[in-house]
Amino acid sequence: MGYMIKYFIDFAVLVLLYIFVFFKRWRPQGRDRLFVNTLMYAYISLVLYFTMMPVVTSIPFILDHPYDPMNLVPFIDVSMGRGDFSRQVMLNVIMTLPFGFLYPLTQTRRAKFGRTVFFCFLMSLGIELLQPFFDRSSDITDLITNVIGGALGYGLYAIFKPVAFRVLERLKTRGRTR
Repeated sequence: MGYMIKYFIDFAVLVLLYIFVFFKRWRPQGRDRLFVNTLMYAYISLVLYFTMMPVVTSIPFILDHPYDPMNLVPFIDVSMGRGDFSRQVMLNVIMTLPFGFLYPLTQTRRAKFGRTVFFCFLMSLGIELLQPFFDRSSDITDLITNVIGGALGYGLYAIFKPVAFRVLERLKTRGRTR
């Protein structure tokens, strides 16, 4: 099966899941909630694209290769000067910045820094533990830098919170007038 077709199948599943499950659940909550939750869904879909896809067509074969456990030596590539480690570190931080910003906006009650970082950690840990099943490497450095990115994203949320809530309030009131 062509490589692009495998990705298309995954994205088709994600689109159908959004339309038939999440959109129906989020739409009655208001335009502001729908907007924020849809942004988070699109963000998580992109994270899956860069970290695990193709998934659906790989499921029958996930046990056809050995499970390589996570590298548990933090920043070993940095200390040994292997590969393009600075690029990898930066990309991992940048990848989870949106999570740290969007997660608090998706919560109906106020999400605190610790809760946001904890859920960023759980998302990253889940990805790192599942990647070897999809013939990808797993590294503790990725987990650490992803959590740093989530924490920095929360910092951006704290700075831009008034602007974000003004935009969401406009979406909410705009939806009522129509």
